[in-house]
Amino acid sequence: MTGIAGLNRKHNHVLVIRDADVVASALRAALAEASPEERPGLERAVALVESTAQATEAKLRADWTRARLAAVGFTGDLSSVAATKALRQAEPKLSLLAAVQLQKEALTQPE
Repeated sequence: MTGIAGLNRKHNHVLVIRDADVVASALRAALAEASPEERPGLERAVALVESTAQATEAKLRADWTRARLAAVGFTGDLSSVAATKALRQAEPKLSLLAAVQLQKEALTQPE
């Protein structure tokens, strides 16, 4: 997730779009037809996609929040006002309410 489409100061809904099931299906199809040399890599890819597909939406939003903070160089306390400010600098269309909600969710999710 590189951004949150449709998010603005009037809308605080965060939509997580998941396509891991489509990717996993394509990888399984490729694995079914793979040569012996290709199988180990494809098996590893399938395992990675399936483990990612099991992540909750809250976990995905928390990971996105941490990634956006890292992108602007924020290394401080995630529960701080500075973190909220940095998140809003990273995503200028993010409302204060949405930023606080994402910040709180990131605090409750393990890294």
